[in-house]
Amino acid sequence: MEHAQATTKLEALLAANPRDDGAWSMLGHLLRRAGKLEGAIACHRRGLEVAPENAGIWSNLGNALVEAGRFDEALAAHGEALRLEPGAANLLFNSAVALRKAGRFKDTLAMIERAAADGTSTPELRWERALTRLQIGDYVHGFADYEARRGLASYHGRPMSGRDWNGGPLDGRALFLFAEQGFGDAILAARYVPLVKALGGRVLYECHPELRRVLSGLGVDAVLQPGSPPPAFDAEASQMSLPGLFATTLASIPPPVTLTIPDSSREKAAHRFGAREPGTLRVGIVWSGRVTFADNGRRATSLARFLRFAEVPGVRLYSLQKGPPEAELADSGVAGCLVTPLGPELDDFADTAAMLEQLDLVIMTDSSVAHLAGSLGTPVWNLVQHVPYWIYGFAGDRTPWYPSMRLFRQGPGQDWDPVFARAADALREEVRRRTGR
Repeated sequence: MEHAQATTKLEALLAANPRDDGAWSMLGHLLRRAGKLEGAIACHRRGLEVAPENAGIWSNLGNALVEAGRFDEALAAHGEALRLEPGAANLLFNSAVALRKAGRFKDTLAMIERAAADGTSTPELRWERALTRLQIGDYVHGFADYEARRGLASYHGRPMSGRDWNGGPLDGRALFLFAEQGFGDAILAARYVPLVKALGGRVLYECHPELRRVLSGLGVDAVLQPGSPPPAFDAEASQMSLPGLFATTLASIPPPVTLTIPDSSREKAAHRFGAREPGTLRVGIVWSGRVTFADNGRRATSLARFLRFAEVPGVRLYSLQKGPPEAELADSGVAGCLVTPLGPELDDFADTAAMLEQLDLVIMTDSSVAHLAGSLGTPVWNLVQHVPYWIYGFAGDRTPWYPSMRLFRQGPGQDWDPVFARAADALREEVRRRTGR
């Protein structure tokens, strides 16, 4: 309602005075926040017709163009903003964000250095530097900056108690490892928990209910419900701080966590799949992560793109999709004939892991299932956005975090069509290799 009221007020201001450059830019900002990017871009450009020397509007235009994936135009707009106000901290920050999202990591670091030239280094700047350094594999410096996330206004992790663990021996003390970020992040970080336990302390482990069974073999001393008050502890750490606390480098990444799959889940999966059809490849698909994740619109796509894989002779598709995007399968008219829905059978990640064991391959856009499949060693083809999650780096088709994973990357244009074309060609070759078809 506040958005609608603000929009109505701005529209009234512009009706009375079409030359109100501030109102044009504020309307563009509101439209951008609502995901209406083309309208936002047009509003900022109308504002610039009136005030072409307004650096703030140029920067706002650049932000909207970044969200629309129009990187060349975005960087030009940010460049114009900095030409007009070369020392403005907010404009330097916005330019750094744009450069990182465009995949220009060397330029990003140079812009951040320029922004911090006066000796100030805000949590926002350090966070952008962390993401950039991690993306290029500079884990030594990247994980140090990664802790700046706690100072962000958008940080929703558990408030710290002041008893931060420094990664040293525990000597019988109780360490509280609290959950942070999503399911995939918890699976990624779980590989460190046995290393923590080996340091001689009691480990109190906060775990999402959906992950409780599949991560039940970690050997911790207590499993806690997220958000509940923990028992007494001596030190604490976020699970996502563990890579930094263990001084992880590209050469020292621990192997993925060993998952626990209960017999009941395996029996459910075996019953659901039945006997294997000779000469065929069972291929799981996932087209979206959690819709509440801020960047899901960039990393996800639609079921329709995945249906081209059903055209490959010998391929049988199985949907592992959960959440609201699962409705696309019911609406597609192909559920049960071209795509077998597994979602209704999946009560937690242990069930999903058991289904993954029945599959020959998973093709998906990035989400928690990629971490699950990678931990199991299931072959998984991860179709990733132009600048993906940092563990996937910025080039190549492999990640050291999951040896069974193959990456298919978007280009700078963020077009999914070439990605799916390459994956379809690779799938035909995989079918020939495995079945001789």
